Amino acid sequence: MKRILIALALLAAVQVADAQVKSPAAAAKAVTSAEAASKDAKKAAKVATWVKLAQSYMDAYNAPAGNAWIGATAQELSLLMGSEKPVSETQVELNGTPYLKVSYSNKDFYYGQDLKLAMIIVTQPVVEDALAKSFEAWKKAYEVDAKQSKVKDINAGLASIAQKYVGDAYNAYQFGDLAKASKLFAAAAEVSATAPYSNLDKDALYNAGFTAWMAKDYAGAQKYFEECVANEYYYDDGEVFAKLADIHKNLGNGEKVVVILEEGFSKFPQSQSILIGLINYYLENKQDPARLFELIDLAKQNEPNNASLYYVEGNIYNELRQATKDDEAKAAEYLAKAVEAYDACEGVNAAYEFGHIGKGVMFYNYAIEIQEKANLEFDDKKYMALVEQFEEALMNALEPFEKAYAVSADSNLKVSIAEYLKNIYYRFVSKGGEYEAGYNKYNEIVKTGVAQ
Repeated sequence: MKRILIALALLAAVQVADAQVKSPAAAAKAVTSAEAASKDAKKAAKVATWVKLAQSYMDAYNAPAGNAWIGATAQELSLLMGSEKPVSETQVELNGTPYLKVSYSNKDFYYGQDLKLAMIIVTQPVVEDALAKSFEAWKKAYEVDAKQSKVKDINAGLASIAQKYVGDAYNAYQFGDLAKASKLFAAAAEVSATAPYSNLDKDALYNAGFTAWMAKDYAGAQKYFEECVANEYYYDDGEVFAKLADIHKNLGNGEKVVVILEEGFSKFPQSQSILIGLINYYLENKQDPARLFELIDLAKQNEPNNASLYYVEGNIYNELRQATKDDEAKAAEYLAKAVEAYDACEGVNAAYEFGHIGKGVMFYNYAIEIQEKANLEFDDKKYMALVEQFEEALMNALEPFEKAYAVSADSNLKVSIAEYLKNIYYRFVSKGGEYEAGYNKYNEIVKTGVAQ
């Protein structure tokens, strides 16, 4: 998703300052004159009046930045600025990126680490909401242009406003103001879709939804993403459907989640985000396990080297095993299939510890289930048989936990694995030195919280 935002930054970076930029004072004077003309009934009937007003607002928008351009070096701009001197220079960090902030009386320049101008932030605009006012003036120009003599100029004006909104939205995103970024992206989309230009900026529309979603403004995000769908813009691999499903989940509209995901899946069966969304939905709602395995198989085809898919498959079979505990044959079948899926993780990615962990936890919990059953058994023979099954299950958990501990690079996770291993080895301490050594090793790790 951020790729679009980055692309927009690059787009902004190649744009140079508008030609013949007016000074702030001259721009303000021109706005005053153009506004007065637009209030004259006779002049207001002429398209030229509104064209001039729209252009005067755009000149006012551009004036504070002067002739500075994105990508210029500090040295180039120091020569360009002439007698206009900065009032301060500070090092700042925005959205994890360091900048040199150079402040002037009416604007701030932000230089990247390459000492090239990355952003211009106007702190004292000539006219408040100049882009919005220019937009309204262009619409009025189109309204009174009966002969459509200025369509080319109007289109160019609308395109320029949309582009400026995109640049401002990106800046807001860099500053971490997601709500403002969403509003500005939405404005860019609206302007670009307006007649006679009528060339919807679908990237801006998506970004309006994306930044709203990041800000947890789910109602706003829903609106923009639904507009994306209406305009048949789904982003990479149908990501819009995955986002809409997440939005409805957060809004408590559970019945819509699967409908949206299935619609997305029908259009983008290769999408991992949609597939995983569907898998999670069926898991959470305990629905149609056969459909789950269809989805997982499709996901495997799309990402054959994704070990986590086999881990998820193992988890599903383990869930089914627990759900069918009263049917020993069925439960045993699901147990075997879970083992097969967990073991497959290692073949796909030898460094993936969760396949081992999943298998270990499954057998460990299975052992506890047997233990609980044994505690309720009063027949000595049956009790001893259950004890044997209990110890067998614990032994089956030992090897995968040892493998998980060996391959994991996460020290906190290793300590958690050590807790399981300590308990298992403790059970078998009486069997000899090997088990006692294992207990001592993992008990020390658990006590100190430091993995070896």
